Amino acid sequence: MMRWPAAVLSALSLGCLVACATAPVRDTPVAASTRVPPPSQALALRESWLAGRHALLLDMMRRHGVGMWVVINEEFHDDPLTAWVAPPLPYAGNRDVFVFVDAGDAGLKRIALTGYATEAVTRFFEMPAVERKQEEALAELDARYRPRTIALGMDGRRGVTRSLTHASYRWLVEALGASAEARFVSAAPLIEEYLDTRLPGEFAPYRDLVALTESLVKRALSNEVVVPGETTVGDVRRWLYDALWEARVGTWFEPDLRVQRQGMKDGFSRGFLAVADEAVVIQRGDLVHVDFGITALGLSTDWQKMAYVLKEGEQDAPEGLKRALANTQALQDALMLRASRPGRSSADVYDDTLAEMKAKGIEAKVYSHPLGAQGHALGASIDFRAASRQEAPRLLRKGSYLAVELNTVTAVPEWGGQQVAVMQEDPAYLTDEGWRFFVPRQDAFYLIH
Repeated sequence: MMRWPAAVLSALSLGCLVACATAPVRDTPVAASTRVPPPSQALALRESWLAGRHALLLDMMRRHGVGMWVVINEEFHDDPLTAWVAPPLPYAGNRDVFVFVDAGDAGLKRIALTGYATEAVTRFFEMPAVERKQEEALAELDARYRPRTIALGMDGRRGVTRSLTHASYRWLVEALGASAEARFVSAAPLIEEYLDTRLPGEFAPYRDLVALTESLVKRALSNEVVVPGETTVGDVRRWLYDALWEARVGTWFEPDLRVQRQGMKDGFSRGFLAVADEAVVIQRGDLVHVDFGITALGLSTDWQKMAYVLKEGEQDAPEGLKRALANTQALQDALMLRASRPGRSSADVYDDTLAEMKAKGIEAKVYSHPLGAQGHALGASIDFRAASRQEAPRLLRKGSYLAVELNTVTAVPEWGGQQVAVMQEDPAYLTDEGWRFFVPRQDAFYLIH
């Protein structure tokens, strides 16, 4: 598999994304070289991926019957596609237009209609030889190539597939005319394949991001952060925000914590374990859950793990809690190793997984979703929505990334038969033999002394 390009390796050795987790965030500053690469090197890495992604685009366009694909970025209203079809830079033009055309035997034509030319853009796109209005240049492209369809970011189910604004739609109609409007189609199927296709060069950096996510969560759910009887849920959440800043990464959602304890009543909301209030104090005997993810290099992780706070005299979690974790591991195995294969419908995978759990007497929920380009990415989700089959089945794509998100609920004898939810979430990638974790799963609860 491809590793980091040489320019990045000069400042970032293998595994040093994880090294930022070796020192306490609040006490010891983290050296810049142990975080994600600085912006200039991250840009070089992402541009290398962009070239590889463009090389796949023509075949994708032909599979989806797209003659021309137009992405419009507006000032103060960035299109989320822009960073995936063009260099991930700030674009400050009123409208910056990126056009991809199937030119037949001439292959893929990539044209940028921006306010001004920069070397970063011209490495990937042609620019009109003669300066002219964007509308005129776009009309000339349509007249020259006469694409049967013009695909736009409209009418999709998800925000990234319907990101074209009404004003830009009307601008396109005025530029191209009513005859062209009749050829407008939704780019949603093309966008889904384009964003759900992972490149070999993304694998190792993404694995390092997952390892960094794991390391930060292990620290958050440890005595480095938690003092039983004193530390609140809000304290842990604030620590995680500070850890993000220190590691030079962002997040795409608010980190959540959940707390279960013996005798707790009404801990569930809409069938799931409810998020704990920030004022909740973490106590001995609690089972603490965190939902956390990071964003860097244009990629996102999603991660859920659990810790047990030892009571006085305890060396490990009660056996009943361990059996609850084992039930969730059985659910992971059913989904990842036995039900999932490239080309299978995610709806069938869901049904087969839940059928196996029912046969084993395990109360289970599965709500796994694509991962990578976004936290809730495009692709085949394995969840109750897929199982409803209200839309055309989505097939699992080899190489795709998935957040294997699920839970089981188990009665714990040591807690008087109280129902305990063990929720897990791990990034994984699809092989011919099923899903594989980027880093090993949680085989035992993290222990807080």
